[in-house]
Amino acid sequence: MGLLPAGLEFNVIIAYVFGIILIYLIGRMLTMPIRLVFKLIYNGLVGGVMLWAVNFVGTYFGFTIGINPITALVAGFLGLPGVILLILFKIFIN
Repeated sequence: MGLLPAGLEFNVIIAYVFGIILIYLIGRMLTMPIRLVFKLIYNGLVGGVMLWAVNFVGTYFGFTIGINPITALVAGFLGLPGVILLILFKIFIN
């Protein structure tokens, strides 16, 4: 007479627990890249809008940032901090 109900062995319970933990870990691994992709898309949209806004307002002051693959990547990956970095870079270069 053990603590387990009839027909259940300790190895079976360990296998079920291991399986549940494995399913959880696989689910976490699959959702992490999706979150990263959505974050990059969000940063890209915010960066692009901010880059456009800086160029729109900057034309009245004679200040524009050229939109090319490098500036688009910086603004896209970093978002608002990337646009600020581009503005500071443009100020200190000129």
